[in-house]
Amino acid sequence: MTSPNVGRDGALVVIGEIARPHGLRGEVRVTPLTDHPERFENITDCVLWDRARDTRERRRITGARRQGAAVLVTLAGCETVEAAGALVGHFLALPEGEALPLPPGSFYPWQLEGCRVLTDDGREVGQVARVEQSPAQDLWVVTDGVRERLIPAVAEIVLEVDIAARRVVIRPPDGLLEL
Repeated sequence: MTSPNVGRDGALVVIGEIARPHGLRGEVRVTPLTDHPERFENITDCVLWDRARDTRERRRITGARRQGAAVLVTLAGCETVEAAGALVGHFLALPEGEALPLPPGSFYPWQLEGCRVLTDDGREVGQVARVEQSPAQDLWVVTDGVRERLIPAVAEIVLEVDIAARRVVIRPPDGLLEL
């Protein structure tokens, strides 16, 4: 799964973040933000996304290999350590349509964005604005336009997720929605 807090912007799905240069010839060390880092070896192009500036640039991937938990990637036009250094912090992303298919009943966190959130007794809570990772479980940030609420993504609270209907049903414990 893509990292929930950076998984989507428009029609992009983030699969990795450039952590640092590797070597002297422009190779970059990428932290995978996907459950399938082996997929880098089969990708021939990507979008370099500078989230801070919201700039996007198509770039060819000319090489990729695993090194422990990281992936070493060679990008066309990036041939020096200085060029690689300038890309630190950029995300490697793919068009949404190139996301890996999931088993039935599963979803990517970015697919939740914009879904209506209702309680099991029909009260409107708001819409999912984003998904944030925490050590224990993902937290769904739900906003009603006035305030944000954090909903822990656990089976005891989240009863139903219907991506096609853009709807989530929750059973919040007493006091959760008042926090």
